[in-house]
Amino acid sequence: MTLLAWLALLTLCIWLLLALDVMLGGRAIVALRDIAPNLPPSPPPVSIIVAARNEERNIAEALRSLLLLDYPDYELIVVDDRSDDGTGAILATLAASDPRLKVIHVAALPSGWLGKNHALWTGAQQARGELLLFTDADIVMAPSVLTRAVTLLRRDRLDFLAVSPSMTMPTTFLQMFGSAFIVFFSIFARPWKARDPQSPRHIGIGAFNLLRAAAYRAVGGHATIRLRPDDDLKLGKIVKGGGFSCDIAGAPDFLSVEWYASVGEVIRGLEKNAFAGCDYRVGVALPGSLFLLAAIVWPYLAVVVTKGAAQLLYAGVVLLLSLLVADCAARHGGRRWHAVAFPFCTLLFAWIVLRTMVLNLAQGGITWRGTFYPLKELKANRV
Repeated sequence: MTLLAWLALLTLCIWLLLALDVMLGGRAIVALRDIAPNLPPSPPPVSIIVAARNEERNIAEALRSLLLLDYPDYELIVVDDRSDDGTGAILATLAASDPRLKVIHVAALPSGWLGKNHALWTGAQQARGELLLFTDADIVMAPSVLTRAVTLLRRDRLDFLAVSPSMTMPTTFLQMFGSAFIVFFSIFARPWKARDPQSPRHIGIGAFNLLRAAAYRAVGGHATIRLRPDDDLKLGKIVKGGGFSCDIAGAPDFLSVEWYASVGEVIRGLEKNAFAGCDYRVGVALPGSLFLLAAIVWPYLAVVVTKGAAQLLYAGVVLLLSLLVADCAARHGGRRWHAVAFPFCTLLFAWIVLRTMVLNLAQGGITWRGTFYPLKELKANRV
C-alpha cells in the first residue's frame, strides 16, 4: 500500500476505537426517563440556584417551568447579576406571585470573581436545602425532572449528579452544529467515566448540577473555581477530587435549552471558555484543532481527491463518522441526518478554538458579562 493508504488505515483504526468508546459509553449513561419517581415520605429539601444576567429573552419561561416542578419541598433562588435589561422587572413580577421565588440583586462584582460564579456562590450562601441544584437561567424543565433526579441520586448514593438537556436552536445548521459539538465533548470529556472513582474523568453541566450541600461546602464551592469560565465542568471536577461520588444522566425528554440563536452567538459565546477548556495551553488548543482538521475534515476531501485503497479506506472513515454523529444526535434529541454537515461543523469548531486562542492571547484575557479578566489571573485558578 502507499503511504497515503497507510495513513488512511491508521485514521480508520483510530476512529473505530473512538467510535466504539463513545457509542458504548453513551449507552452506559442512565436515561432519566427510566427512573420512576420514588421519594421517601420526607424528601430532602432542595435549593435551586440560578444566576441571571440580561436574560430577559428566556428567563420568564425558564422560571415558570421551575415553579411547576412536582418536587414537594424546594425553594428557588435567583441571583440577578447586575442586569441592565428587563430581567429585574421580570423577576419582580414572578416573585410577587410565588413566595418560593427569592430574588437576590448583585450591584457590584468583587475583584477576583467571575460574575456567574459569584452569583451562584451568593445564592448558595442563602440556601437552606440539603441538596443544591445549580441551573442556568434559560433552562426549561419538565415537572418530574427534579423528582426523578433526586430519586436517582438517592438510589445510587451519589453526592453529585449532572443531567444533560436537549438543545433547541432556531436553524438547521445550528442544530447540526449542536450534534457535532456533542461528539467533540464526548470524546474530550468521556462523561460516562465520571462514576468510576479510579478514573480522572469528571463531568458537570450548567443546565443541571445537583449535589449534596455538605459536599459543596467541603470542596469550597464556587469560591474554589471563582475564575473558571467552565465553572459547571470544574464544579464536578472538584467534587470528585474531594472523594465524593459523581455520575451523569441523560434527560433530553425533560430538559431543554436554546443553546445559541445564531452562528455569531456561537462564536462569541465560546470565546469565554474554548481556550479555558484547554487550560489556556497553546500546546493543547493548537494540536487539538489540527487533529480535527486532519482526522475529520481531510477524510471527506480524501474520498474525492484520492484513488484506490486510500479512497476506500477514507470512505470507511466517513461512513464511521456519519454513524457516530447520527448515533449521538439521536440519543440527545437531534436528528440522525444532521451527520451530513459534520465536516463543515468541524471546520467551524476548529476555527472557533483557534480564533479564541488568538484573541485571548492578543487581548491578554477574556471579556465576559461586561467585565475583563486578565489571562494571568484566569490561569492562576487552575484546578
